[in-house]
Amino acid sequence: MRRISTFFRWRGWRFTLRWLAKGVALLALLGCITVLVIQHAVVQCARGKTYDDPLRISGQHVGLVFGCDDRFQNRENLYFTYRMDAAAALWHAGKLRCLIVSGDNRSDQYNEPRKMKKALIDRGVPAEKIVCDYAGLRTLDSVLRCQSVFGANQCLMISQRFQNERAIYIAQAHGMEVIGFNARDVSGAGGRKTKWREFAARLMMWLDVHVLYTQPKHGGPRELLPI
Repeated sequence: MRRISTFFRWRGWRFTLRWLAKGVALLALLGCITVLVIQHAVVQCARGKTYDDPLRISGQHVGLVFGCDDRFQNRENLYFTYRMDAAAALWHAGKLRCLIVSGDNRSDQYNEPRKMKKALIDRGVPAEKIVCDYAGLRTLDSVLRCQSVFGANQCLMISQRFQNERAIYIAQAHGMEVIGFNARDVSGAGGRKTKWREFAARLMMWLDVHVLYTQPKHGGPRELLPI
């Protein structure tokens, strides 16, 4: 009887483990499908709303530049450099009325907007036309603060294509009318890692917009733009 009991317990564990493995595989499949569906939705939302050539953009806009540090592992951060180049090119092409540089200012020693403003001034953009948003902790914060703090319901977003697409999705979900200008992208291993991280960023963005209804971490009084 003991052998029979042991046999059935062993069969029961095998049955349980088999169904557990199937459940994990099914969840992994559903997760992959969800990520792909969200990816498709973001790309479709931004289709026809991003540009690579300043001359294809009509009118003058409030520009929103997404922040990052100017250095990465003690080397030049090309994401930063290319975004500043793109914003300056738009300014000199007459496509901007002013610029909001939005980034993280977590301490006196770490101040993305201040570095962005200096870089733009060095590229010939007038200082009085640049406004710093020091609470752009995430893409969502930068987009929604552009609307709620700076009163810009319409703007031209400036970053690499992957971030512009995600930002456009956030903006349209909150009733904003936006387009994007794609800064030059970064190639190599660093660029590939960023693209993989973007899958997770888009999943989190979808949860923020449709499930969590996330708002910017910091609010603030209305600020006037120099337009």
